[in-house]
Amino acid sequence: MHSNETPTSAFQSPILLMAKRAVAMRAEGRDIVDLTLGEPDFNAPKHVLDAAHLALGSRLTYSPSNGIEPLRSAIRMRAREDRGLDFDDDQISVGCGAKQIIFNAFQATLKPGDEVIVPAPYWASYPGMIKMCGAQPIILPTAASEGFRLTAEHLAAGFRLAKSPKWVILNAPGNPSGSLYSETDLQALAEVLRQYPEVMILSDDIYAEIRFNQEPYQTLASVAPDLAERILIVDGVSKAYAMTGWRVGWGCGSRSLISAMTTVQSQNCTQTSTLSQLAAVAALEGPRDFLAERNAIYRQRRDAALHVLQASDKMEVSRPEGAFYLLPQIKTSIDDQSLALDLLEVGVATVPGSAFGLPRHLRLSFATDEATLVQGCTRLVRALEAYS
Repeated sequence: MHSNETPTSAFQSPILLMAKRAVAMRAEGRDIVDLTLGEPDFNAPKHVLDAAHLALGSRLTYSPSNGIEPLRSAIRMRAREDRGLDFDDDQISVGCGAKQIIFNAFQATLKPGDEVIVPAPYWASYPGMIKMCGAQPIILPTAASEGFRLTAEHLAAGFRLAKSPKWVILNAPGNPSGSLYSETDLQALAEVLRQYPEVMILSDDIYAEIRFNQEPYQTLASVAPDLAERILIVDGVSKAYAMTGWRVGWGCGSRSLISAMTTVQSQNCTQTSTLSQLAAVAALEGPRDFLAERNAIYRQRRDAALHVLQASDKMEVSRPEGAFYLLPQIKTSIDDQSLALDLLEVGVATVPGSAFGLPRHLRLSFATDEATLVQGCTRLVRALEAYS
């Protein structure tokens, strides 16, 4: 270990590291278009802000570690109305964002020697969280030709590779792929999962409300209710409601798992902010017309960026079905990590695909205004012209 490294340096988020570099260069006066973070540039809806302002006049005390009752009730209501799923009050765990919910679940269930099946490309934090619990991620590459979806064949192969699998991760719309699963896709996966009754499934649905088609959202617990006791659905207000800094996420799952996760929560930070929880209640119970309006804006941004990127013969990029990321494959001789650093020098911050288990790609966030996004994509295309 080098003298400037710490034991946890290997677990740092590569997304946050690139974002930090961009911030530092801006502080030096550099013109940097930052396409690193999944940070919606909208504000929280007005009815959410109004609820938070009103709550500031009340006495904000400790809440239960699994969240205040009105929020648990609102989460149950949304699960029932949006996904046709019924949960009891003791099947809900509220935490400091979806990220903490996932970590709590792993911390409550994983031990050294356990394995977690992780389809690639994956959200960059999954492997680090798994390793911090002493377990091992089993990475399953997926194919661009199949929309970067985990297929039943891929999953069956993963179970053959894993000796002690504890979890399988599903994330849709995917970060960074933007891919969705159809009912048929999920039914095929369920057939494989039924053969491994001890394995739990993490259904990371944090981008469920950010979709660019008119089809109903499909989640595994709805498609395969016989697996529901083994599924943890993860969601939150960060993405759809543009409330990243409020830090409210939740998990819906079996009573035994939720109880174990609540114990972890009670010992690491007690609870997420009571003020934030009250704001989240307003988000879930309030008007929802803004979701379609914002999705239309995201779709327009996506298409504007694709217009620039697809004009270049130096990359291939598909059209994501949801979330707000583009994932171009780069056709150059330089590796993606070096390319991302070079791009910083010409004024555009991206995240190398290697951070998501997908080398020779870049992740670009289009959760920013269209003019800035087009400028960044234009700089990227021009920079690629310098490579053979």
